[in-house]
Amino acid sequence: MVTQTAKAFVRRLGPGLITGAADDDPSGIATYSQAGSQFRFALVWTLLITTPLMIGIQMLSARIGWVTGEGLATNINKMCPRWLTTTLITLLVVANTINIAADVGAMGEAARLLMGGPLPLYVIGFGAFCIAMQVFFSYESTVRILKWLTLALFSYVAVILTVQVPWHQALTESLQPWLYFPKDTSLKDYSAMVVAMLGTTISPYLFFWQASQEVEDNNRRPEAQALRLHPEYAAEHLSRIKQDTFVGMTFSNVIALCIVLATAVTLNAKGITSIQTASQAAEALRPVAGEFAFAIFALGIIGTGLLAVPVLAGSAAYAVSELYGWKAGLSHGFHEARGFYLIIVAATGIGTVMGYLEVDPIKALVWSAIVNGVISVPIMAVLMWIGQSERLMGQYTITRRHRFFGWAATAVMAVAVVVMLGTSFG
Repeated sequence: MVTQTAKAFVRRLGPGLITGAADDDPSGIATYSQAGSQFRFALVWTLLITTPLMIGIQMLSARIGWVTGEGLATNINKMCPRWLTTTLITLLVVANTINIAADVGAMGEAARLLMGGPLPLYVIGFGAFCIAMQVFFSYESTVRILKWLTLALFSYVAVILTVQVPWHQALTESLQPWLYFPKDTSLKDYSAMVVAMLGTTISPYLFFWQASQEVEDNNRRPEAQALRLHPEYAAEHLSRIKQDTFVGMTFSNVIALCIVLATAVTLNAKGITSIQTASQAAEALRPVAGEFAFAIFALGIIGTGLLAVPVLAGSAAYAVSELYGWKAGLSHGFHEARGFYLIIVAATGIGTVMGYLEVDPIKALVWSAIVNGVISVPIMAVLMWIGQSERLMGQYTITRRHRFFGWAATAVMAVAVVVMLGTSFG
């Protein structure tokens, strides 16, 4: 009975779980590692704040996709001038491609640390596999692979189990960070890291991916179209979206917390306070926490990268295809949705080439964060307008509580963008 209940629960998880897990990509791991190594527990509060905000905005994205039967780009185009939608989608594709470069490079470096050999070979291999996964595998196979890859994130739970965490100290410092602010860092450094934490956890590509996956799931079930607006059917699926998103986003931030804690009690304790890449964090763990912690941290980088790169490329492809009215979706073959797949190939291919050329990972992540920050606020504001629009959402407009968390997330990101721009160019 318990087994059947567990299986039924897992079957209800899909777009939300994959989206949440993809948020902990190698570039995110690098950010969380730097937060833990530089500021110990003083940034844990950001994860507590962003969890309900992530749940709210991602639930809205999924709801829009399911209720309207169309992706975010199509819905945004109905609410905004064409030039504005085109600009936002272009910036999304640019940011995603830069992020792919950072992630593929991190996977290659992690593989080199584990097995030795030439870095370019690993980078090209990972890029090619990510393209093949989406172009040649069926939709069902791709989703199944991505769901299995979410298990890679448990490697960071394993790291926590191999080290000793002073839980009382962690709780105290996270709730009163101003009392434990590192003396050798500036307020500017701290502010920049706060923004990086917020920008890493709330990213536009996640909005587009989850909404498009809800659309794709609907399109694969003919009966869903006929029953979509039936009250009981709608209530069941909106409940499923809520559960899926809650689990996915909570899982994402629990893993992020594990990474921050692991690096805080190992690297920071040994005076290692400058981490620039995820693979550098793994390498730094080797002499401090042992070979086992190093290995599982590095394997986690590869697993999360293989999960995140298809989501980054796929979200760009969905957005562009919806903007220009192309047939889109992983359930279509290459010849049916050529433009959609060419965007996937181009974004992953260009990102892989950038990774092959060993583009400075920090500069790549900074520019990706800036572009994401610029587009996140207007996209989130438009999503809120769509969620409240009876013309688009009918009787399934968002509740007052959902509006509160959605606009709160938008306001937090707006403040973060202002701070980010100030610290980046000030």
